[in-house]
Amino acid sequence: MARKEEVLQDVVIKFAGDSGDGMQLTGSQFTNNTAMMGIDLATFPDFPAEIRAPQGTLPGVSGFQLRFSSKPVFTPGDECDVLVAMNAAALKSNLKSLKKGGRIIANTDGFDAKNLRLANYPDGVNPLEDESLANYQVTRMDVTKMTREALKDITLGTKEKDRAKNMFVLGFLYWMYNRDMDSTLNFLKEKFGRKDEILNSNIKALQAGYNFGDTTETFTTRYKVERAKMEPGTYRSIMGNQAVSFGLIAASQKSGLPLFLGSYPITPASDILHDLSKYKSFGVRTFQAEDEIAGISSAIGASYGGSLAITTTSGPGIALKGEAMGLAVMLEIPLLIINVQRGGPSTGLPTKTEQSDLMQAYYGRNGECPMPIVSASTPSDCFEAVYEAARIALQHMTPVMFLSDGYIANGAEPWKFPKSEDLPPIEVKFKTGLDEGETKLKPYLRDEKLVRPWAIPGTPGLEHRIGGLEKQDITGNVSYDPDNHEHMVKTREEKVNRIADHIPLQKLDSGEATGKLLVLGWGSTYGAIKSACAELQMEGHSVSHAHLRYIRPFPRNLGEILKGFDKVLVPEINNGQLIRIVRDQFFVDAIPYNKIKGVPITKTELVAELRKHL
Repeated sequence: MARKEEVLQDVVIKFAGDSGDGMQLTGSQFTNNTAMMGIDLATFPDFPAEIRAPQGTLPGVSGFQLRFSSKPVFTPGDECDVLVAMNAAALKSNLKSLKKGGRIIANTDGFDAKNLRLANYPDGVNPLEDESLANYQVTRMDVTKMTREALKDITLGTKEKDRAKNMFVLGFLYWMYNRDMDSTLNFLKEKFGRKDEILNSNIKALQAGYNFGDTTETFTTRYKVERAKMEPGTYRSIMGNQAVSFGLIAASQKSGLPLFLGSYPITPASDILHDLSKYKSFGVRTFQAEDEIAGISSAIGASYGGSLAITTTSGPGIALKGEAMGLAVMLEIPLLIINVQRGGPSTGLPTKTEQSDLMQAYYGRNGECPMPIVSASTPSDCFEAVYEAARIALQHMTPVMFLSDGYIANGAEPWKFPKSEDLPPIEVKFKTGLDEGETKLKPYLRDEKLVRPWAIPGTPGLEHRIGGLEKQDITGNVSYDPDNHEHMVKTREEKVNRIADHIPLQKLDSGEATGKLLVLGWGSTYGAIKSACAELQMEGHSVSHAHLRYIRPFPRNLGEILKGFDKVLVPEINNGQLIRIVRDQFFVDAIPYNKIKGVPITKTELVAELRKHL
């Protein structure tokens, strides 16, 4: 049957189903296929908060949103063009995010009486059979039945066969968007190469979905999105936590130090532990400790012994690590504390994104306990940002807090990965012997950056004392002298402040250097701010965008930039945290825009807010 082909510039698909339906795998496979074609993309996985919510219920819905475009992409999209709904709960949870006139691909088997009841539809109501979806293009497919039919010659049980229905949907979408299936076929062979029946069932289901699109008369149009115009280079799709892992390995290699991760599993940071454990060939040591305190304490020991030491966690784990962070600040050792933020307080919303730990990073320890803070803005930016955080820790002998969040950690985008020779060097100097005239190591004798020497335990002649009690300046002896304590507190703070002399000046991401409105952001608000500002700039509005990587200390010229604008607006996925620090340090009457719903700020809502202030 002849099909017409329509070229689209921009598509947003949301895969949604029960947490056992494989929507995350389906989405990630379509993402990898898209990236390999050179199409720009952004993703937003939406995991259920419950570990195993009852099947078919609203809390059990798992989603994966993917935007792909022939133009540059900075967000996963505000609304979907296509919603794949594997059951009634998936439709009910996500219908509000589908554009009017958008397409619904519904698995009719997931809309039986039981599934409708579990999704809290009134008795006798089925949205596929009434007029409630009249504003949408609805495609009904009995995915379960067709998957079982495709696998009728395979001797797996019905439950095992049904696990392949996500591959049927993926195959159909590959047909719909004019793709080949080689990337997923290779993935399946690699994953299930030793399990012939499981491998064959997934391949057959994938091919059956593709063939269904090819043979059914329901669809008369296939779609294509052209390759995006991106800077030449070699690209791959990368998620934020993966980029963190690669950035840490790169920092280890460029500094010449072994990498040690002491960690305790916690959503959404656990993938860094999982990823790094695969790279023992690079001298990486990973230790899954019995709790958060043991995780950071092991990393402190590794740092004391001369390693690039890391601990990973989320906000609840940061709370538990607080006292040990104070010890690391007092010891003045390099340590990287990675906080992949999530909703709170307490254990909060484990799978939902938030930027609510900035105050905790800034002030959340006992005593005067200053610590540099570095933040990533996008999944691929995690590589450079964590590399820079490691450099600061190693060259300034201080613990550093690195902030990511669930949106960045689990989102994906194309990444043009660098060559090793293109990465800036990380020079590390250990104290290897006494200087002329010295008779004993002075562990708190500082250089012009106020950095103390790093002497590896066991180095002959460099025996010294450090610890958690306040130290006497230069000698490192325990001291309770009030004047010395004040001097050391102020010295540790000044050491952090002087890092501003060794980081780049703040640049504007877009817009003029002065004007009516500056949008100041940090972290995962980057894409929404960039897109919103671009739209208003195209209309001729005086709006500029600055995005922070360095939050403590701020770049030296940040205050000067802020004073160049009539108004400063600070969007955050919290109740207003960066804005308080900015107001405190620069006496700027900044305007907050806050969202605390466990989901990112959208471009549409931010454009509406910016218009109010223009």
